[in-house]
Amino acid sequence: MESREQIFNQIVHDYKEPLYWHVRSLVNSHDDTDDLLQEIFLKIWTALPGFRGDSQIFTWVWRIATNEALGFLRKQKVRAALQFESIDERAERIIDNDPWFNGDEAERKLAKSIAKLPDKQRAVFCMRYYQDLSYEQISEITGTSVGALKASYFHAAEKIKLQIEEND
Repeated sequence: MESREQIFNQIVHDYKEPLYWHVRSLVNSHDDTDDLLQEIFLKIWTALPGFRGDSQIFTWVWRIATNEALGFLRKQKVRAALQFESIDERAERIIDNDPWFNGDEAERKLAKSIAKLPDKQRAVFCMRYYQDLSYEQISEITGTSVGALKASYFHAAEKIKLQIEEND
């Protein structure tokens, strides 16, 4: 039987890069993503003894990461409100000033439009669009019905389309 440390090391090995891109698609900042990954892996390490295998390790890891990223976004909204700053303006500034952003102008517009989505809608859109997860996988990760996820993705795509059209 594998030890907790061996299992954890395998999780880090298998998921470090995909988790980085998952979290990065939600928070947009390289530095914030790196900080969050440390928190996520700490939570995984702590929770590992309680993992019963009721779900796939992938969905369990993604649930932890998604919840951490959404919690971070909630805190960002509070900080922005306390500083009388628009969270949308803050997100755009992060995207514009991130030296690690390597996309073209179209990708920058898409990232800015995604950043304006409500947090859960953003998470659903990113998991479906960027990571090509099935609605069933996203349902396991978020605890939301497949029907609600399909509606959420549709509304997110419509909002993004309108945002990009308005900015062109």
